[in-house]
Amino acid sequence: MIDELCLNDALLAGAKEIFETMIFMDLEESTDPEQKMEEDTLLGSITFTGTLEGCLTICCSSSCAKTIALNMLGMDSTEEINGEDINDAIGEVTNLVMGSVKSRLADSVGNLEVSIPTVVRGRKLENSLGDGANKVLVKVNIEDEFAAELSLLYRENPEQHSN
Repeated sequence: MIDELCLNDALLAGAKEIFETMIFMDLEESTDPEQKMEEDTLLGSITFTGTLEGCLTICCSSSCAKTIALNMLGMDSTEEINGEDINDAIGEVTNLVMGSVKSRLADSVGNLEVSIPTVVRGRKLENSLGDGANKVLVKVNIEDEFAAELSLLYRENPEQHSN
């Protein structure tokens, strides 16, 4: 059985690493447990299978997503960027964070096969794996300006256990 604290730590550390080294933005765990995102949001999602199966998501406001995209592309905050480039950036961030989490979990869960990321836009977006799924949710602040949520929905895959 995988330790939920281990998953939480891998998710937070993986996201911090990517945000600080690839996007040049500070990311810290939120101290506000009631933090909610009510405005238009983007949800980047990537699925994985192996000993664990599930999905990793990153959910942030449209304005946060735009800032992330501008930083990733080395653009100035006054420059215009289109919605497709913003979606691509959030998909790539989701992919990078998943890669970082995957490497952190390799010793405890083995290899995970990862899909390509998808991005959707809307309000009050949620995801589900259905019955038997567990969820690790980390609320974060990005640059002390934006709220975002990182989540890992998972369940153990008995067919993949080698023991």
